[in-house]
Order: sequence, then structure tokens, then C-alpha cells
Amino acid sequence: MGTLILAVTSLFLYSVGTALQALSFRGKIQPHVVVTNVLGALALISHGLLIAESTLNEDGLDVGFFQSAVLISWLIVALQLAFNLRKPVQTLTLGTYPLAGLTILLSLATPTPSHVIAEDNYGVLSHIVLSITAYSLFTLAAAQAGILYFQNRQLKHNYNSLFVRNLPPLQTMESVLFEMVWAGVVLLVLAIVTGAVFVDDLFAQKLAHKTVFSLISLAVFVALLVGRYTRGWRGITASRWTLAGCALLMLGFYGSKFVVELLFHQAG
Repeated sequence: MGTLILAVTSLFLYSVGTALQALSFRGKIQPHVVVTNVLGALALISHGLLIAESTLNEDGLDVGFFQSAVLISWLIVALQLAFNLRKPVQTLTLGTYPLAGLTILLSLATPTPSHVIAEDNYGVLSHIVLSITAYSLFTLAAAQAGILYFQNRQLKHNYNSLFVRNLPPLQTMESVLFEMVWAGVVLLVLAIVTGAVFVDDLFAQKLAHKTVFSLISLAVFVALLVGRYTRGWRGITASRWTLAGCALLMLGFYGSKFVVELLFHQAG
């Protein structure tokens, strides 16, 4: 199946799913959680086939800038749908579906240098898989933290907006956030360990910024978890620490890839 057909199919399904969720959130239609999730699952299949066709090739896995973004957005949607099976995170659909569609559009419109990892390089591939899964999970955590921050601010000012009324209770929102952070920290630690073992030099010129920012962000998340259990951090404080850690992590990953691959046009 052609790349363009898969891209258009994915964009259409993500768009319809986003529109239904937005109309439901505004009270225009009855909630259709199952329909929205089914549309997301179908989009995920089409999105996955697009990745298989454009990112996987006979030489290995292409992890260039926009190719990585498409893969990470696929993981973000997959993780959000998985969380939604047991946690009330349907609100995140309003961010995850459009983000996935945007990365697909950018990958089609903006060609970038290839950065292919050989299929038989299992150590580096395991590091990459763990890394992008951690980035995806922390992106979800950042979205959850942003919503939690807004919810806290609204409730403190006694402003009971339609958006706030559609959200789960604060305690549930905080519980989901810390589950995401815990899982993300475990994956990030594993990613750093596998990188130290299998990547030749994590502090080489092209990797130094990514490594340093990853370590700093890990320290921020660990401090957040320690503060949660020793000082009872929650609400706005937890949201700020989560957003700070995620910003550092994304700056290290996307910032370094943007400079190396797009500004300096280097493939590896």
C-alpha cells in the first residue's frame, strides 16, 4: 500500500477521532468513548503500516528526525489507548491524535537525512527502543501534568468550567500522572544503561547534549518521586516538576537531533 494512501488514511481517522472527542467534551454529542478508541486503533494500524513502509528498510531502522517523530507519536497514541483501558485518560485524545497527524504531515512535507541503524545491531536498537518509549511516555506525562495544573488553578479560583467538569477527580488525575512518571523513570534508566553498554561513546560530540539532558531530567524525575513520598508533593508542584523534567528530556532529544540532522545535515 502506498505511503501517501496510508498517510491520508491515518490523518482522516485521527481527525475524525479528535472531532468526535471535542464535540463530546463540549457537550454537543453524547460521549462515544468506544467509537473514539476504535478510530484511534484503526489509525494506529494505518500509522504503523506507514512506519513499516517509510522507516523500515533493507538496511535497518531509519531514526532520522521526522522518522523518529512519527514513530514516537505512534507510541504515544498506543500508550494512551493502553492507559485508557483502565484509567480515565480519554481527555489526552485531544492532544495525542492531532500530534500524531502533525508528525505524519511534517514527515511527508519535510525530507530529512537518513540515520539508519542496522537490524543486527541489537544493543543499539534496544537502547533506541527503550529511549523512544520513555520519551513517548514522558510526553503523555507532560500532557497529563499540563491538564492537572490547569485543573488545580481552575478549582482554586472556584471556576467550574465545562473543561474541568469533564475531567476525573484531582486524586485520580494525580494517580495517573505518577504512574506515568514511575514507568517513564524505569524506562529512562534502562535506556541510559543500555546506551552506556552498547553505544561507543555517550559523551561524543553528537551525543553529549542528549546524554547530559537525559541525566539531568532523570534527576528531576527522581527528585519529584522522592518529594512525593517524603514531602507529599502533589497538584501544581508535581505538575511543574513533571513539565520541567519533560522539557529537559525533549530539549536533549529533539534539540540535538534538530541541530545535527537539520542544521548541519549530518546523517549519523
